[in-house]
Amino acid sequence: MILEKINSPADVKALSRRDLDTLCGELRSFLIDSVSKTGGHLASNLGVVELTVAIHRVFDTADDRLVFDVGHQCYVHKALTGRRELFGTLRQFGGLSGFPKPYESEHDSFIAGHASNSVSVALGMARARTLEKKDYSVLALIGDGALTGGLAYEGLNNAGASKEPLIVILNDNGMSINPNVGAVSRHLGKIRSKPAYYHFKKWYRGLFGATPMQNKLYRFNHRLKSSLKKALWPGSTLFEDMGFTYLGPIDGHDLDRLCNMLQWAKELRCPVVVHVHTMKGKGYAPAERDPGKFHGVGPFDVETGLLKSSGEESFSSVFGKTLSTCAAEDPRVCAITAAMADGTGLGPFQKEFPKRFFDVAIAEGHGAAMAAGLSAQGMIPVFAVYSSFLQRSYDMLIHDVALQQLHVVLAVDRAGLVGNDGETHHGSFDALFLPTIPGMTVYCPASFAELRRMLREAVFQCSGPVAVRYPRGGEGHYKNDSGPDVAVRLRTGEDVTILTYGVLVNQALDAAEALEKQGVRAGVVKLNRIAPLCYEDLAPVLSGCRCMAAVEDCCGAGCVGQRVGGILAARGDAPKRIIFKNLGGNFIPAGSVTELEHSLGLDAEGIVKTILEGIQ
Repeated sequence: MILEKINSPADVKALSRRDLDTLCGELRSFLIDSVSKTGGHLASNLGVVELTVAIHRVFDTADDRLVFDVGHQCYVHKALTGRRELFGTLRQFGGLSGFPKPYESEHDSFIAGHASNSVSVALGMARARTLEKKDYSVLALIGDGALTGGLAYEGLNNAGASKEPLIVILNDNGMSINPNVGAVSRHLGKIRSKPAYYHFKKWYRGLFGATPMQNKLYRFNHRLKSSLKKALWPGSTLFEDMGFTYLGPIDGHDLDRLCNMLQWAKELRCPVVVHVHTMKGKGYAPAERDPGKFHGVGPFDVETGLLKSSGEESFSSVFGKTLSTCAAEDPRVCAITAAMADGTGLGPFQKEFPKRFFDVAIAEGHGAAMAAGLSAQGMIPVFAVYSSFLQRSYDMLIHDVALQQLHVVLAVDRAGLVGNDGETHHGSFDALFLPTIPGMTVYCPASFAELRRMLREAVFQCSGPVAVRYPRGGEGHYKNDSGPDVAVRLRTGEDVTILTYGVLVNQALDAAEALEKQGVRAGVVKLNRIAPLCYEDLAPVLSGCRCMAAVEDCCGAGCVGQRVGGILAARGDAPKRIIFKNLGGNFIPAGSVTELEHSLGLDAEGIVKTILEGIQ
C-alpha cells in the first residue's frame, strides 16, 4: 500500500509518476471505506483526488496557502498531510473535523464551512505576503456551485484588478449539492466545450520565452490579442474580463496535465484562473449516479450504496409535506431554497409545484431579497434555509423585508445544535438575531404537531416577516401541541421554573422529574414564540416566580432568558434568582447532539446539576 507510506506532502513529491495513479486509486478506496463507517462528504472528495495530489506535487501547503471554499472537499488533503489515521474519528466528538481547521495542521490555512469567500480570503493573504515582502503562493480552490454566491464575484472583481500573484482553481463539476442552476453554470458549460483554447494559450506563452525582454513582448502581444479577441469573439471568458489569465478547461482527472497547468500558473505570477473539469463521485458507481445523495452522507453499505438510516420522519420532512398542503390550498404559496431542496425537505414540493419552486443556488442573501419581491407583488414566499446560512441574509431581512413589513416566511432548519459538521453549521445565533428585527415573529415548535400548526399560522394568519425555527432530525418524547398561547406551563413547581423552547422541552421535562425525586419542586414553562414577547404573554405563567432557569441551545449574549428577565424586571416582577444554561460565549465543536448536550450540560442530568448548584 502506497498510501500507508504517505505521512506528509513530501512523501507525495517523492513518488514516481507510475506510483501516483496507484495512490489515487488507494485514496478513493480509503475514502469510500472510511466515510461508509463515519458518514461525511463523499462525492465531492472523490472528485478532487487527482487535483489534490497535483496540488501537493507542485506546492508546499506548509508554506504556500491553500484556501478551500466550503471545505467539504478537503478529506484527500487531510489524508495526505499526516491525518489519515484519524479518519476513524471523522466528524466525531473530539475527533477529526470534516472541514479545514488550522488548529489541526499547519497545512490548513483557514477555516472553511460556508461558501463563496475563498477568493476574498486568498486575496487578503496575497496582499499580506506582498506587504511583508515574502515569497509563497496563494491558491483558492472554489467549486462552480460557490460561484453562484455574490461574494465570490466581489472577490474575483478585486483580485483580478489587484495584479497580485494569486491562483484561483475552479473545480467545475456541474454540482453544488443539487445540480447547479443559472447563467454561470451555462457559461462554464460553454467554456468546457473548448479544450483547444488551452493548447493554443500554452503554445502562445512558450513562443516568447521567459527573459525580461521576452516577458514585456509577451505582455504587449497579450494585450493586443485580448483586444482583438474581444472585438472578434464577444464570448471571451468572464474571468479574463475581470483581469485574470484564464487557463483551461482541462480534465481534472489527468494528473500530468494538472501538474503542468498548476506549475505554469505558479510561474505566471499574476492573477490566474485554472479551470478544472471533474466528476463528482468519481470511482464509486453509486456516488457517480447520485452525487447529491452522496454529498453529505451518513454511514452506508459499500457494496450496495444503501444508507444505514432509520428512515424516520424528521422536522424537515414534516415541513416539506405541510408546505405542499398549504400550496395546494393557495396558489400564492411558493418555496425558495438555496441549493438545499432535499436537505430542507422541499423535494416533494419541487415535483408537485415546479412553477412555484425556486432554487436560487448558494445565494442566501439573494434568496431573501427575491422573497421580498415576491411578497411585494402579493405572493406568499417561504424561504427554507439552514440557520447557519441564514446569517448571510441578515441585511436583506432588515432592509428588504422588515422595513416594508413584507410577509415573508422563513423556515429556519437546523436551528440549535446540529451535530457532526461542527462550529460552522450549528444554529447558535438565529434565536439571538431574528428577534432584533422589528416586526419579526419567531415560532419555536417542539413537536411535529406544533410545526404543522405553526407553519400554517405563519403562512395564512401572520402579516409581516415571520420565522419558524426547528432542529435537525426528529422529535423527542414530547409530541403534543401546547396550543396557540405564547407561553405555556407544562408542569407546576414552586421551587424553580425551567423556561425553554423548541425540542429542549424534552430535556427540561426529564430534568423536572429528576429534581422532584430529589425534593425540588420544578415547573416547566415552554415558549411557543420567542418574538415578539411582552409582559402580558409571560405574566400568566411566570409572575411571582421565585427562581427561573432559562435553558437554551444558543449563545448566551442576548439570549431569550435575558430578554424574558428584562421584561419581567421592567414591571417589578422579576424572579429573585435567574439561572442561565446555554452555550455561553463559545463556538461548539462537532459531535452528536446527544454528546454535545451532555458535554454542555444541556441534557437532563446537566440541567439538574446546574439548578441544584444555583439554588443552594
